[in-house]
Amino acid sequence: MMEDIRIAQVPETESLPQVLHVPAPVATEGQVLVRMRAAALNFADILKSRGQYQEAEPFPFIPGLEGAGEVIAAPPGSGLAAGDRVAVGARGTMAQVIAVPPEACLRIPDVMTFEDAAGFQVAYGTSHLALVGRGGLRAGETLVVLGAAGGVGLTAVQIGRALGARVIGVARGADRLRVVAEAGADEMIDSDATPDLKQALRDLGGVDLVYDPVGAEPGLAAFGALKRGGRFLVIGFAGGKPPRLPLNHALVKNIAIHGFYWGGYRLLDPKALRDSLTQLFDMYAAGQLRPHAGEVLGLDQIAEGYRLLESRKTTGKVIIRIE
Repeated sequence: MMEDIRIAQVPETESLPQVLHVPAPVATEGQVLVRMRAAALNFADILKSRGQYQEAEPFPFIPGLEGAGEVIAAPPGSGLAAGDRVAVGARGTMAQVIAVPPEACLRIPDVMTFEDAAGFQVAYGTSHLALVGRGGLRAGETLVVLGAAGGVGLTAVQIGRALGARVIGVARGADRLRVVAEAGADEMIDSDATPDLKQALRDLGGVDLVYDPVGAEPGLAAFGALKRGGRFLVIGFAGGKPPRLPLNHALVKNIAIHGFYWGGYRLLDPKALRDSLTQLFDMYAAGQLRPHAGEVLGLDQIAEGYRLLESRKTTGKVIIRIE
């Protein structure tokens, strides 16, 4: 066991993370000790650094909500053993070693790389549980994915296609739309070149389900293209603010609006969350899901990773390799 480890730390609000050397953690009774190999950045990490995330964390803190690595030691009865390759869903994954409860760890398929596993849980878990659970997506329905080239957007496209839906992907620019097409979208809309998104979606026949991690005006436009009995999934507000949805239209058209926060399922329904992830890992092992190869950076480049994520110029996830 190493005496010192490297971690990333956000020292104060509105600051970028720094890399520090600190003493290695010691697992308390019942905890699993994991040697982290990779971790993913999510937009939640940006919001946390600004003090704007719904689950506030006091400064300074170690960023990261998910990652992957190898078990160093595990308590008896945990179902885990030294050497197991696991995905970790917990705060503070941007560290060489982390101590977590056993329920924060899930074994990953032998064919899965640490980089794929690191960014798999939040993005794929969000899309799967939202589309299957709250969204009730059925084969043959039309799904529109806003921000379709982003980290969660691409997973919603892949999963929607795997579930048999017709998928419309909305993204900015031809290069990003090519990635959306590769993920399996049936139709693509360039939001930069489309002055009236609502009409463009109506021209494609309207939609049954909106997957909205963007909010703001795009969310409102997609809401206006929903068919009677449609559903609207509120996933996030990467556009800077929530959409002002007209509830009178929801009433008249029998539209259901569902808020969805994946992390909240750890308390709301942890079994549903774990079952969803188990299904997703099985789908990966069967070759049905393939994470898009986004940016992979070293721990010393984590500040650059924050800048990339804030610029919204990346496609897929930003992965930090931890060595």
